[in-house]
Amino acid sequence: MKLDYTDKKIIELLVEDGRLSYTDIGKELNLSRVAVRSRVNQLMEEGIIEKFTCVVNSEKVGKEVSAFFEVDCEPAFLVEVAENLVNHPAVASCYQMTGPSTLHMHVLVNDFNQLETFINEELYALKGISRVESHILLRRFKSRTGLKL
Repeated sequence: MKLDYTDKKIIELLVEDGRLSYTDIGKELNLSRVAVRSRVNQLMEEGIIEKFTCVVNSEKVGKEVSAFFEVDCEPAFLVEVAENLVNHPAVASCYQMTGPSTLHMHVLVNDFNQLETFINEELYALKGISRVESHILLRRFKSRTGLKL
């Protein structure tokens, strides 16, 4: 599906505020509510809009420690390690990166004791991990919640 100007504007508005009604979007773009709904449905059917969600400030709900990990795995264990990690509630995101079978992972926990427990009892316990490098977030300047088109 090729996105036209109107599709891009709809996406831009929804990225800014996913709770906007079809009527409000229509007023902004001089379209009917039905036309906006039809376009949003088409964007969803094409997989361009994957889902609507809520962004939560992790610190305000008690997740005080944000850590990023580079996890090198033996190639034969990469998928198994990733599947184990993504099912852990502390893991906010996990990606396969270029390099020697590397996973990039973001973890959110309440405190450093929970982080230590996660590292020692969950991460180091997995078979196939050859190296772990961690980075603790000190301050967030920007966090991407949507794509600018």
